[in-house]
Amino acid sequence: MTRLPDPSQTIADESEEERVSRLLTGLSAMAILFLLGIGAKAWFATHTTHAGALVIFASLVALNMLVFARTGHRQRQKGGMIFIVGLLFGYLIVTGGESNTGPLWFYVFPPLLFYLTDLKTGTAVLLFCCLLAVVVFQFPQLPLVTAEYTTDFKIRFFATLTFESIFCYVLEASRLKARNELMDLARAHAYAAQTDELTGLSNRREMQHRLNAEYSRYQRSGHHFSIVLIDLDLFKHINDDHGHDAGDEVLRKFSELMQAVIRQTDVAARWGGEEFLILLPDTSLLQALTLAERLRFEVANTEFTFAGKRLPITISAGICSIAKAGSVNELLKQADIHLYNAKEDGRNRIAPRVRTTSNGHTPPGARA
Repeated sequence: MTRLPDPSQTIADESEEERVSRLLTGLSAMAILFLLGIGAKAWFATHTTHAGALVIFASLVALNMLVFARTGHRQRQKGGMIFIVGLLFGYLIVTGGESNTGPLWFYVFPPLLFYLTDLKTGTAVLLFCCLLAVVVFQFPQLPLVTAEYTTDFKIRFFATLTFESIFCYVLEASRLKARNELMDLARAHAYAAQTDELTGLSNRREMQHRLNAEYSRYQRSGHHFSIVLIDLDLFKHINDDHGHDAGDEVLRKFSELMQAVIRQTDVAARWGGEEFLILLPDTSLLQALTLAERLRFEVANTEFTFAGKRLPITISAGICSIAKAGSVNELLKQADIHLYNAKEDGRNRIAPRVRTTSNGHTPPGARA
């Protein structure tokens, strides 16, 4: 049986990345406006060097936006933004900005960093930036360092920054935990909606969806497919004579046997009660007949037991190819008619009939 698709994680990841990209685009536009505005203020205050630096950083942010607009590379967008913001805050700490207020902008960094990266990466980058601030604060005589800060400012700065960083870390960790719990719940609901609880096969709703999708593919590209509708013969007698636990065990064992016979690309479903349906993509009627006969032979020669008692299990099957039907409903109807004929002919057989050798095996090479 082909594993049921689990689209919830992929969809959630893509949605998360889209939200981050939209947020970054908005933040980038806002950052450009702020940088140009503060740069203009610095220019009119005759701080021309500082004004020029802010214009350069605004240009870098704009360039990062342009690269993303052309490439759509989200990871590069995030990495570029973090790098530019890191450089900006390093510049503001080293120079002090205007009136030594530059480090105050560093408070923007922790929430942005934790949102754009994972917790480990965000913590590592944040610690590196804090270490840079410590070096600048303790050694104002270093080259390029033009700002000096009072002891009171240093203590307040690191105390408030530490509190904010821990607070942002806890909030982001809580957000990620809640998101993962919601994703697990969504996956559980999706699995339950698509899967038969007893056998682990696709359920009727999921198989109907697969049939419609395969029929659409057939209409687009002409790829033929077939179905096998299976019924466990006299299954009611198993429940009546041995109990429903025995019946459940038979259904599970038959499901395992069926999955061992079909291909990875085939889809098996519990159609209802003791009825099962197999969807065979890219399979002709002859190939489907061969598969059904092989499965019938395996079931007839497999020992089904419960509580030490051997249970007589055989199957009947009706097969139909899309080449013989004009719609999914007609396909199912034809398969059901063939199944009825197989049971009327004595059970433990398939319809229409497929030629077998004298020992009951399907002729070799009939199905790839």
